[in-house]
Amino acid sequence: MKRLFQVILALVGGTIGYFMGPPFFLWADRLFNFGMMPAPEFVGAGIGALLMLLFNHWLIRYVLKWLKRGEESLIKIPAADLMFGVLGLIAGLLVALLMVLSVSGIPILGQVLPIVLTVILGYFGFRVGYKKRDEIVAFVTAARAAKESAKEGKEKAKKEQKLRFEHKILDTSVIIDGRIADICRTGFLEGTLVIPSFVLEELRHIADSSDILKRNRGRRGLDILNQIQKELNVRVLIYEKDFDDIQEVDSKLIKLAKLLNGKVVTNDFNLNKVCELQGVPVLNINDLANAVKPIVLPGEELTVQVIKDGKEHGQGVAYLDDGTMIVVEGGKEYIGNHIDVLVTSVLQTSAGRMIFAKPKVIERVL
Repeated sequence: MKRLFQVILALVGGTIGYFMGPPFFLWADRLFNFGMMPAPEFVGAGIGALLMLLFNHWLIRYVLKWLKRGEESLIKIPAADLMFGVLGLIAGLLVALLMVLSVSGIPILGQVLPIVLTVILGYFGFRVGYKKRDEIVAFVTAARAAKESAKEGKEKAKKEQKLRFEHKILDTSVIIDGRIADICRTGFLEGTLVIPSFVLEELRHIADSSDILKRNRGRRGLDILNQIQKELNVRVLIYEKDFDDIQEVDSKLIKLAKLLNGKVVTNDFNLNKVCELQGVPVLNINDLANAVKPIVLPGEELTVQVIKDGKEHGQGVAYLDDGTMIVVEGGKEYIGNHIDVLVTSVLQTSAGRMIFAKPKVIERVL
């Protein structure tokens, strides 16, 4: 280190002598009149380097002393504090650079202010970065935590939105109906099918009924559940909890739907209306069936077979292939026959679709 500083000081002295030599020898010539010195730059450089070498022992001792103190001070500073100090120093120097650009055009002061601003702002930048380390770390940590919290909140909201109506709660009517299995097979019904224990209990009572028709319907419902569980790729959840304080199965279904944030799947028209009144989402299989039925518009011609007489006088009743009932005005006399009819109106409800028509022969007569 000592040899290095000797070389550096000799170079500094030589540089100063190189620039100061010519004016010095010119002044000496005017004062003492001993003639102009040849190559004054190089002579001045040699004299400057020699003088620095003569006084470097005293100068180097103090320089090394201050360097050692500075090194010891830097070693004692924690690495994190030093890093933040350096970052503050860089920030201060950048601010100083911006300010220097604006003051460099001022006469006289423009030569001094850049140096002053650079030193002062660099120093203050280092001190601020060093002293405010904990606050900067806390701020960065809080900002990162807020960002992660916001990200987690968005992901949670998306997950909750996705799972909000994941549970589809089946009631007794839709299980007995049987079409739920076909709908699940097509993949149009997503999520988990929830079968409450109280619905299973009701199905068991229907399957054990003394009435043959009820017994067959109950057993058919149990077969449908077996088919859904064993043959279809659908998640099925048997909900074991019961609501002992509620007697009616429909009320239990509504409470369970609110508890699970799910949808009630039903064919029951009355349960459909109650769910809508209480703000519970409901999926009605009849609505789905009606939605996929061919649209029949007033004025269209259909060929139907009148099966039986209707409720009103002279009415006949026919059915389309999908089971839609057609009420034919004046169709009673055509029972058992295939006739062409003109559609007059269509009535659409959750209970089903009903088409009103009149024989085309009557239209021709009119």
